[in-house]
Amino acid sequence: MDKLRIDKWLWAARFYKTRSLAATEIGKGRVLVNDQPAKPAREVAVGDRVSVRRDQTTTIIQVLALSAVRGPAPVARTLYEETEESRVAREAAQENRRLASEPALSIIQGRPTKRDRRHLEQVKKGFDG
Repeated sequence: MDKLRIDKWLWAARFYKTRSLAATEIGKGRVLVNDQPAKPAREVAVGDRVSVRRDQTTTIIQVLALSAVRGPAPVARTLYEETEESRVAREAAQENRRLASEPALSIIQGRPTKRDRRHLEQVKKGFDG
C-alpha cells in the first residue's frame, strides 16, 4: 500500500472517532496535507506532513506508516510522529490553559437571591418615583 485516503488514515490513527467525522473536519479546512488544504479523498503517503487543527491547538505530524484498519491506540501511535515545534507549542498552550483563571471564579456572589432581588426592586421603585 503506497497511498491511502486522508480521512481513512486519520480515522485509523485515532485522530477522529469516525471516518465521516474526519471527512467533515477535512471539509471545514481543519486538516492540511503538506501545507495545502485537503479533501477527504486526498491520498497521503509515508513522509507527508499533516496538520490537524482541534480546539485552539494545531498538531503537526509526519506520516510514518499507512494503515486502513483502526487498531488499538499503541499501534495507532506508530503511524505518525509529532514534530518537535508542534509538541512544544501544544505543551505551552496546555500550560497557559492550566495557569489561566476559571471564568466562573470572577463571579463573587453568583446569582441574586430572592431577598436581593426584592431589595433591587425596592431601590428601582425609589428612583422611579
